[in-house]
Amino acid sequence: MSKKITPYKDSDLNKKKQVEQMFDTISTKYDGLNRVISFGIDVKWRKKVINMVAATNPESVLDIATGTGDLAISLAKTGAKEIIGLDLSEGMLAVGRKKIAQENLSKKIEMIQGDSESLPFEDDRFDAITVAFGVRNFENLEKGLSEIFRVLKPGGIFVILETSVPTKFPFKQGYHFYSKNLLPLIGKLFSKDKVAYSYLSESAAAFPYGEELNNILRKSGFIDVRHKPQTMGVATIYAASK
Repeated sequence: MSKKITPYKDSDLNKKKQVEQMFDTISTKYDGLNRVISFGIDVKWRKKVINMVAATNPESVLDIATGTGDLAISLAKTGAKEIIGLDLSEGMLAVGRKKIAQENLSKKIEMIQGDSESLPFEDDRFDAITVAFGVRNFENLEKGLSEIFRVLKPGGIFVILETSVPTKFPFKQGYHFYSKNLLPLIGKLFSKDKVAYSYLSESAAAFPYGEELNNILRKSGFIDVRHKPQTMGVATIYAASK
């Protein structure tokens, strides 16, 4: 990312701590806001990620930046024996644990607080690793990707779902208007944290996507790197292996 975007521009905290603080603040409103902001289309994107992971028949899966656990819960459909969701924000994890308990999945899914740039796992640990709408929040993208590469088993699959920027008219113009004007407004109306959704919009616009992110993945050691834009390019699914 050519420009470092942080949630609280006047804060003395580093990006990692700011992101943790921001998600702790918006955790109870996050799921509902996400459905509104994406018009519910994010559910369809996540299903595609689940299908890609399920096709590899994983036994152990790590979901990084798991948030309130939407993807981790869906990963139970892959048949994996072990699913771990990791996130910086204890507030988001607390919401996720309640959802997991409601689904009777507490024995299968473990939610732990941790740092994506210093993963508390041994080398070659997981058959599959996923990150949905989280890599743009890494303080050091390359360090986070190198850690993911380290704990992924050889032959394992790594899948990213992340926002991207449409390149074709009129979707490009519509996206910029929505993300710059409507997204922060919706966030202010529904969230206690008035700057959170401005940050999410700014960070999405500044984050590398498409072939640029593919090249960063390759430099981190990943192979079989590929990507597929979703819904006119407002999001992209990336897949890679080791």
